[in-house]
Amino acid sequence: MSAAGRGLTRLSAHEMARGLRAGDFSARELVDAHLDLAHATDHGLHAWLFLDDPRAHARAEDADRRLAEARRQGPAALAALPPLLGIPVGLKDLVVTRGQPSTAGSRILRGFVGPFDAHIAERIDAAGGVVLGKTNMDEFAMGSSTEHSAWGPTGNPWDLGRVPGGSSGGSAAAVAAYHCAVAIGTDTGGSIRQPATMCGVVGMKPTYGRVSRYGIIAFASSLDQVGPFGRDVRDAAALLQTVAGRDDRDSTSSPLAVPDYLDGLPDDDDRAASVLRGLRLGLPREYFVAGMEPGVGARVREAVAALEGAGAEIVDVSLPHTDYGLATYYIIAPAEASANLARYDGIRFGHSLRDGDVLANYLATRGSGFGPEVKRRIMLGTYALSAGYYDAYYVKAQKVRTLIKADFDAAFERVDAIVAPTSPTVAFPFGARLQDPVAMYLSDACTLPVNAAGLPGLSVPCGLSEGLPVGLQVIGRAWDEARILRIGRAYEAITADADWRALEPSSLPALDDPSTEPPRLPGAASPA
Repeated sequence: MSAAGRGLTRLSAHEMARGLRAGDFSARELVDAHLDLAHATDHGLHAWLFLDDPRAHARAEDADRRLAEARRQGPAALAALPPLLGIPVGLKDLVVTRGQPSTAGSRILRGFVGPFDAHIAERIDAAGGVVLGKTNMDEFAMGSSTEHSAWGPTGNPWDLGRVPGGSSGGSAAAVAAYHCAVAIGTDTGGSIRQPATMCGVVGMKPTYGRVSRYGIIAFASSLDQVGPFGRDVRDAAALLQTVAGRDDRDSTSSPLAVPDYLDGLPDDDDRAASVLRGLRLGLPREYFVAGMEPGVGARVREAVAALEGAGAEIVDVSLPHTDYGLATYYIIAPAEASANLARYDGIRFGHSLRDGDVLANYLATRGSGFGPEVKRRIMLGTYALSAGYYDAYYVKAQKVRTLIKADFDAAFERVDAIVAPTSPTVAFPFGARLQDPVAMYLSDACTLPVNAAGLPGLSVPCGLSEGLPVGLQVIGRAWDEARILRIGRAYEAITADADWRALEPSSLPALDDPSTEPPRLPGAASPA
């Protein structure tokens, strides 16, 4: 692709919006630049499962018409345009969209074409965002590495031999590799924040209920939450602004008014950093878990020191039930998954084998359609819900969940927000944890409690360890997304001149080489 086209992909979403309004380039040119790059380089990354060029072109031309009309009406009309108008967006492959495939990374949904649009897809379309296609993911969002996709793993743009994190690894990798400006992920136990840190981008899990789950293929309904990826905080805030808000089709969707998340996120670094003065930030000792890599711990403590140097007060806090978060999550989430995934029976939609009686067809369909991690969690969840074990496991886990939430409530009586590591490690090599599910589950040790408590969490890049990205997590009170976005933007401002901020993912040159092999798990054949 041309140098000019590649240059367009390097702009932030808010820079793209400014250029579109100024007429520096068209939405069609912007979308073509991203599609060209994705088609040219995804062979070695596998961030995308589906790219829809015709639909993206049509949406881009609609955006150009809206821009042209606003220019005719004058500056006020241009200023009133949605921030996402004409901006390329990626959707995780569990967002249902009319007329497009949505497989949730699973063979059991091979061939399923959406009959309607998810609420967030409607919102993005109404705002003029241009959806390029669907991104790769762990099957039914069950995983921490995007190695559990039925269609093969996604590579990390910083090192193609390592995972991008999961389960929203395709979205995180697509943003990091400049294939799209922003992307949608879902976070059940860390599945936005953890891949964000491993790919060196910004990712946010909003408060449970802030974004409608209507049209989102479910994993664990009391934990799942939709959220944004961006290359900086302002971009993530713009996407969250677009999709947040009440939806009557989702009874868990909050009726609370959505604030202007972009307000308080100025371009000027000095103004952005000023919010830190007098802010009380809690640092929980329990989040520096056993097994945390020294480089990760060092980068996070350096980030906390930078916040303190800019005027924040750092307060030691304790979240004593953190150690129970992993066990609690892996009772509640599989239990809800076993119920949600019962609908995939080979009769109503998706993959189906029909060579025997009803029971034989059901067993054959699910046996061949689900991958090993999904089967493992269905079995765990069914056991936890079974007669004689429901009270001992599921009910007890829900009680511990309440205690985890109470820990956060107590901490927030003393502090305005909490800062902590996002992941205890940097991105790990393919296959390193596939034979040890517990080690894989520990990847989310720093993110799981936030989901259990239903709170918002933001991951922002805070440097490199051994050449790979590290993330700082900012956790806020329920419905306090605006504050933690301001803290994230302030951290960007005070580290704007850091050398690591000027670096691009180190494996991007390899993606430009047509001979680069697609990502493969050790010993795995090509995905069917």
